Amino acid sequence: MAELKITLLKSLSGRKASHIATAHALGLRKIRDEVTQPDNPQTRGKINQISYLVEVVEA
Repeated sequence: MAELKITLLKSLSGRKASHIATAHALGLRKIRDEVTQPDNPQTRGKINQISYLVEVVEA
């Protein structure tokens, strides 16, 4: 199964509570945190919600 490497590029401070919760659900807490998640519709939906904060690379 394909995986995505997700990196948090911008700060979470001052963002909507739902966007902060989405970042935390992905495992992103601090700037430059990097996680690997499976490439599925659930993960893509989370990424879509906070796309302005993250960078995504297919791993």
